[in-house]
Amino acid sequence: MTTMAAATSRIASTVDLDAPGLRHGYLKLPHSTHDSAYGWIPIPVTVAVGGSGPSVLLVAGNHGDEYEGQIALMKFVRALDVAALQGRLIALTAANFPAVMAGRRVSPIDGGNLNRAFPGNASGTPTEMIAHYIESVLLPRCQYCLDLHSGGSSLEYVPHVHARQPDDEERRAMTLKLIAAFGAPYGGLVRPLQGEPRTLSAAAERLGVIYLNAELGGGGTISHELVTMAEAGVRRALAATGVLPAHPSTPPARTMRPFSVEGTANYVYCLEDGLFEPFVRLCDDVQPGQPAGALHFPDTPWRREEIVRFESAGMVLCRRFPGWARRGDCLYQLASLVT
Repeated sequence: MTTMAAATSRIASTVDLDAPGLRHGYLKLPHSTHDSAYGWIPIPVTVAVGGSGPSVLLVAGNHGDEYEGQIALMKFVRALDVAALQGRLIALTAANFPAVMAGRRVSPIDGGNLNRAFPGNASGTPTEMIAHYIESVLLPRCQYCLDLHSGGSSLEYVPHVHARQPDDEERRAMTLKLIAAFGAPYGGLVRPLQGEPRTLSAAAERLGVIYLNAELGGGGTISHELVTMAEAGVRRALAATGVLPAHPSTPPARTMRPFSVEGTANYVYCLEDGLFEPFVRLCDDVQPGQPAGALHFPDTPWRREEIVRFESAGMVLCRRFPGWARRGDCLYQLASLVT
């Protein structure tokens, strides 16, 4: 029986993924609808191959409402000089294209969250088919993957980069080298919440690909400062892999504060529906038992507010952005600074 991971993708590329040169085109995702019986969804792809060196997958738009990475990669592919390349770059500037065009975290077609869809399914929903193509076709060609995110509409992050904690020392050392090269204010290794196996980072881990995740802002807005940070970080990380030389206009990496995220105690969740009044800000240091904020209840305005508290010590790495919070929503994520 053919497994999902071994099945042949039904997505076709309009560009050659392996031939030398610089090419822009589309991944053709089959999608039959009432309006287009034999239609396909065009996922933009750029492939650049030149010289001898590693292959790197660059991803933005994994979530459609995370914008800084999308803009940074668009600017990067427009300025790419293939003559300076030593290896291969594959860039997906809008990986979950339906979600990107809708400005939403998930696809409006199937409700699919691409970063919870791996390893995907060659015969599944559009989002599952994208995940399957990335894991079965693109990642096996690559030694590195840079995945650009932000907090999207629901969260706001302290700008940082992180990666899963690799098992072997060689991959761990190279991962830490990329984290330092990217040059965000904070960076570190994390343990995925509940061992999450459905993310792009998990797919990279399964295939032995060195992976880096950048989280740059959020709140559904666009920051020019963070776009610039992403552009410079991508160039420095690519220089660290050897696929491109250091760009003369790229500033050197700033001093980075290392951190770790170890488990569920680093997260604060909402336990009732209500308006959340936050008491702390991004980058604040907090202690166990400290009030994180208060929940207020518009349907029973005479009811006393509920105080939400932190379970562990740490620095506030991200916060919920909208005022409304519902049971199960993440309100805060904490990072443990490494001294």
